[in-house]
Amino acid sequence: MERVSTGIPNLVVSVPTEQLAADLGELPDNVELVIWPMDAAAPRDRFDIVVPPYMSMARVLERLEGVAVGLVQGQSIGYDGVADLLPGGLTFANAASVHETSTAELAVGLAIAAQRHVDEFAVDTAAGRWAPVFAQSLADRRVLLLGYGGVGKAVAARLAPFEVEITAVASRARDEDGVAVHGVDELPRLLPRAEIVILTLPGGTATQNLVDDAFLAALPDGALIINVGRGSLVDTDALVDHVRRGRIRAALDVTAPEPLPEGHALWSLPGVLITPHVGGASSAMRPRIARLVRAQIERLAAGEPPLNVVLGG
Repeated sequence: MERVSTGIPNLVVSVPTEQLAADLGELPDNVELVIWPMDAAAPRDRFDIVVPPYMSMARVLERLEGVAVGLVQGQSIGYDGVADLLPGGLTFANAASVHETSTAELAVGLAIAAQRHVDEFAVDTAAGRWAPVFAQSLADRRVLLLGYGGVGKAVAARLAPFEVEITAVASRARDEDGVAVHGVDELPRLLPRAEIVILTLPGGTATQNLVDDAFLAALPDGALIINVGRGSLVDTDALVDHVRRGRIRAALDVTAPEPLPEGHALWSLPGVLITPHVGGASSAMRPRIARLVRAQIERLAAGEPPLNVVLGG
């Protein structure tokens, strides 16, 4: 199949893997695709788009120093800390639209696993032990969804068939598509009724340790905290204290610190289920990140502004 010539100057795009290059498919002949895992100096002095490796911003962004880059396209939704790492003058876009569905799947999966003791049954399976228990359902639970962006909305959509009562909370109160979204200032009133709290907020100073001792103390006994946002949302010491006393349960895809070190209390406390930051790490990612990168290439070629710009620009 022949490539289509657009007649505009060449675009130079770097991607970190051969796999992503292949997933992009056929590109116009004015696009030069460079495989650059950012493990060495830049192979060009100019790029129109650079896609860094997944989950490695802290290690690679310094390699963009002195390189002319039109757009840095991240592969994660979260971008807390990127502003401190990104060389001055560069524009950064996050991967909104790529991970929402996969992360929402995991959030609901963690809720089911924790409520129905699936983690404990997995241990019983390995031991050849038959130990039935009468568990809490997900149905009829009062779920407080803290964060109502892309991931939060995807979680809400997937929870709806489970016949739960959802209360959405975000930074500010609003009515969005018929959903009454509460502001964070209403949390003291809302927390005492919440049986399950699902965290989907981004990291950063505004949300640092939002889930602290006072937050946890306001929840009823036996409440479940699910975190698929950022580990920094939760005061880990306060969480350990409440879990150790049997007041709170937790299902965590993200932690602070991360990775969770060997011997940390959260590994061994009853009532804690941990997954190693894999919310977006599913087969849904590859076609979706390719679709986003391709859309950015097409927009740049057409002289249109890029999608999802969160820094610079």
